[in-house]
Amino acid sequence: MVFIRLGIHQDPCYTVEKPQQEALYARAYHFQRAAARPDAVHADPEADRVAVYPDHTASSAFFFTADTYFVSKLSTSASAAVGVVFSLMSIIQAFGFGIGMGCGSIISRSLGNRDNERADHTASSAFFFAAAVGLLICIAGLCTLRPLMRLLGSTETILPYSESYARIILLAAPVMCASFVLNNTLRSEGEAMLSMYGICAGGLLNVALDPLFIFVFDMGIAGAALATALSQLVSFCILAWLFLHGRSIVRVHVRCISKRPGLYGEILLVGFPTICRQGFASLSSALLNNAAAVYSDAAVAAVTISNKVYLLVRSIVIGIGQGFQPVAGYNFGAGDKKRTRQAFWFSVLLGTAVCIVCAAVISLFPDEIMHFFRDDAEVTRIGRQALLYACAVMPLMGYSTYVNQLYQCLGFHQAATLLASCRNGLLYVPLILILPRMLGLPGVEMSQPGADLLTFVVSLPFQIWFFRHKLR
Repeated sequence: MVFIRLGIHQDPCYTVEKPQQEALYARAYHFQRAAARPDAVHADPEADRVAVYPDHTASSAFFFTADTYFVSKLSTSASAAVGVVFSLMSIIQAFGFGIGMGCGSIISRSLGNRDNERADHTASSAFFFAAAVGLLICIAGLCTLRPLMRLLGSTETILPYSESYARIILLAAPVMCASFVLNNTLRSEGEAMLSMYGICAGGLLNVALDPLFIFVFDMGIAGAALATALSQLVSFCILAWLFLHGRSIVRVHVRCISKRPGLYGEILLVGFPTICRQGFASLSSALLNNAAAVYSDAAVAAVTISNKVYLLVRSIVIGIGQGFQPVAGYNFGAGDKKRTRQAFWFSVLLGTAVCIVCAAVISLFPDEIMHFFRDDAEVTRIGRQALLYACAVMPLMGYSTYVNQLYQCLGFHQAATLLASCRNGLLYVPLILILPRMLGLPGVEMSQPGADLLTFVVSLPFQIWFFRHKLR
């Protein structure tokens, strides 16, 4: 087998097989040289388009929605357990997404600056770093499983189900974290279509395995967790295959791992808004579960199901943002502020349109949606109201999300972290602690929509200032 060192690199770790060398070199050379021309952004089709494909946020939402649907057929307590473990999944995602978003932002700006070697070192370092963090989460979670499940909102009747589910999810944490990095690396170089292959394959496999493991093999809720873990593993293998067979500009190899602590610090710094956002998502989910558990397991199951529906819509919005960020980062790095502004407003328009359509559909059929997941009158009654509250503020979701992502992908870490902390943290926590005391169960249902409304208001001055001072 013949190997050729790629001309754009100066490091022995950058080798590809000869059959793939010409195509890979041509794409990398084109990506490099595009920014050097006056019509730089127009010359590279990937820099002009916001690619809207499923991302790992969407796939995670899809996995948990599928699990919620099938597990809800077992019992109300089992359905509530999925919501409890979602808090744990958010912790895994916080570090996986954070490291992935951090490296993706650095990679897209490095490619815009024609610094391919930096992009490769960043991708390789982030990949192994994320796998190591996932392993630490796995070990810590398994050692403290029962108290952790109680902390996240399990009642005594929910606890057996949440333990069975969480144990298997924790074992998959290293693979999940590493997979998030591979996905964001592909997106950062404009290869959103390639990243879609692994994500869609994993999602479809999860839907097929859920009923097989839960009902045919009679594994119960553990079968749902196993289906999710195996589906995530398949997604990882497909993404890894793309890198191993030279389908990516950016190279991932153990010999490319950086020994500079500063690079890891930069990855975490850039990804810190995502870590905050997902970390607060875990906190908010745990607080929500604990607030609902005061009333009944049916209340926990209802808010779990309604939140999964809401999360599906939000995952589409974030998926659009995942396509927007490398476009904004590349154009900003190439000095084209006009294209950066256009990418932002296109994303806002598209995301808002999606949210309006989804809100209309959900508000027309809230009972049917709840009944689809769980045939329980009390669950349907509580969940219906929660869905209607969510629909009232859903059209505002896109704008606030993309303002946050704009700051993050262009390297404005402090403001991005503040904005990322609003929805599930700084604004949500006071509401979930105060509203239930004042309004009872409706206060539990209103807390997240209320936080979304306030986040939109906070985002307005940030967007106006940024466009006047940084993108004029």
